Amino acid sequence: MSSDVHSVERFGEQYRRLKAEVNKVIIGQDAVVDHVLLGIFSRGHCLLVGVPGLAKTLLVNTVARALGLSFNRIQFTPDLMPSDIVGSEILGEDRHFRFIKGPLFANIVLADEINRTPPKTQAALLEAMQEKSVTAAGQTPSSCSPPRTRSSKKAPIPCLKRSSTASCSTSAWITPRSLRNWPW
Repeated sequence: MSSDVHSVERFGEQYRRLKAEVNKVIIGQDAVVDHVLLGIFSRGHCLLVGVPGLAKTLLVNTVARALGLSFNRIQFTPDLMPSDIVGSEILGEDRHFRFIKGPLFANIVLADEINRTPPKTQAALLEAMQEKSVTAAGQTPSSCSPPRTRSSKKAPIPCLKRSSTASCSTSAWITPRSLRNWPW
């Protein structure tokens, strides 16, 4: 058997094991689980839309735990600033500045109600999503997690518009480098 065929079979078995693990917590949502995992494995974006109570947050958290990845949740509010999600420099006891990473520096980040936050905070999130980097205090710290999965409680409108009607509510993403050690 060729190594490509063996790799595909091995991936299929790992996928079935991962899905079985997620299905222990998320019941009756096979299509949604398949689409989220497909989005993660293809390093693309997924938009989950639904009313509150459909376990979108639980799904993303469960996938993160099943893959052994770090998880952060950000509740976007009207007073949230870019430094609240990216991080900021603080003056340490040794009188030197050091960068304290914000919640964007996780393997999976769930950002709830993005439409409620100011455009400059949305721009900081979109920079991380599109450019796979962040800017804090004029610098670009290393090891930012690029975005991968988004979910929403409202009808989706692209967040790229600076309109108050933008309703991408929840965003989550995965770093591809964190998947390098996953067994497939």
